[in-house]
Amino acid sequence: MKRTARAFWVSAPGQGEIRDVVLPDPAEEEVLVRSLWSGVSRGTETLVFRGGVPESQHVTMRAPFQEGDFPGPVKYGYLNVGVVEEGPAALLGRTVFCLYPHQTRYVVPASAVTPVPDSVPAGRAVLAGTVETAVNALWDARPLIGDRIAVVGGGMVGCSVAALLARFPGVRVQLVDADPTRAKTAEALGVGFALPEDALGDRDLVVHASATERGLARALELLSPEGTVLELSWYGDRKVSLPLGEAFHSRRLVIRGSQVGTVSPNRANRSYADRLALALDLLADPALDALVTGESDFEELPDLLPGLASGEIPALCHRVRYADIG
Repeated sequence: MKRTARAFWVSAPGQGEIRDVVLPDPAEEEVLVRSLWSGVSRGTETLVFRGGVPESQHVTMRAPFQEGDFPGPVKYGYLNVGVVEEGPAALLGRTVFCLYPHQTRYVVPASAVTPVPDSVPAGRAVLAGTVETAVNALWDARPLIGDRIAVVGGGMVGCSVAALLARFPGVRVQLVDADPTRAKTAEALGVGFALPEDALGDRDLVVHASATERGLARALELLSPEGTVLELSWYGDRKVSLPLGEAFHSRRLVIRGSQVGTVSPNRANRSYADRLALALDLLADPALDALVTGESDFEELPDLLPGLASGEIPALCHRVRYADIG
């Protein structure tokens, strides 16, 4: 008798559906995982849902276990926490994180799952992929003790970066966002907050994660001379204009890109597995629960994604819970 599961697919831009899938029997060194939680980020995943991945980035933007192609039909996602039901004895019964889409059960190589530390609740572990992005960003940025830093954009990635920066000795961090309700999130993370027009300037480093042209321009304005903007935003198929006249050259400013697809060259001796394991260890901090701002059942995903993509449902990470189905 064939074993089946249920999976969320983007059937076409702006439309989603849940499909039945047939699961293979796990081979040697594979695991069968039953999903407990998955996470939806309003950044990349809602861009995929809208069909906003440019053709030139279709290969680069593929998720590790994606099925189908952009703009759709496509099964996309990368924040999944589940329990191993079949597989090697060392993993059997363990709670694990996997870069897998939204699906009730799935079979992957054992090497594709990372055990969640006992100190990290399963529901919080869905943040691992985003905290891993923040770890890589800070490896790229190399902040120093006592730096004055702004994080422009209080979305899931920006808040993750701010949360990690709050641990640096002597660093003064201000989260900058146009949404005043992000002040409460900043307080929970242990950092300051300002609306864009009130943000402190003369920053040694600005991390930009608002995915807006205005946010990037403001990030440049907040820098001290010879300061750096670390750009984390993904703009998809949108064009972005920058004020590179004015004082950009005389102040010797720097804009540097960062992307989690490769390990930062500043940590070339670390592997992807090392980076993800570090992110999971960092999730022992309960302050990071502030990044989970909503929760729904798996079966609600086709109705949920349009609201997340339009902004009608405000969210950082929206958590998806799974009953024992599929």
